[in-house]
Amino acid sequence: MLSPRRSVTPTTRRSCVSSETDVSGRSETDFEHLQATPEFARLRRALRRFVFPMTVAFLAWYLLYVLLTAYARDFVSTKVFGSVNVGFLLGWGQFVTTFGIAILYSRYADRKLDPQAEQIREEAGEHR
Repeated sequence: MLSPRRSVTPTTRRSCVSSETDVSGRSETDFEHLQATPEFARLRRALRRFVFPMTVAFLAWYLLYVLLTAYARDFVSTKVFGSVNVGFLLGWGQFVTTFGIAILYSRYADRKLDPQAEQIREEAGEHR
């Protein structure tokens, strides 16, 4: 649930304008001001809430696959059906997991990250 929008007054906006602006008209101070806002911190926390656990889970899954392949050859070479063995299914599981994570991230970003980023853009005065 998003918090009520914080209004940026013209005074607030003027206070974060510095004399050094790039080609797009933005200054480093604008970005520093945005990074210091609670909304940006909330967006960063939401991103980390998804990325860190998912990364740890996938690396553990990948490490398990590598370790099983290296040290449990009898188990990995067990035939499941026809010429398909456990190692083959685990390998395919790696691909399936990768695509699953990409789909989950896309849904999470649509639901949680993109609305917050859009709110920050609007508050910063950037309109599409």
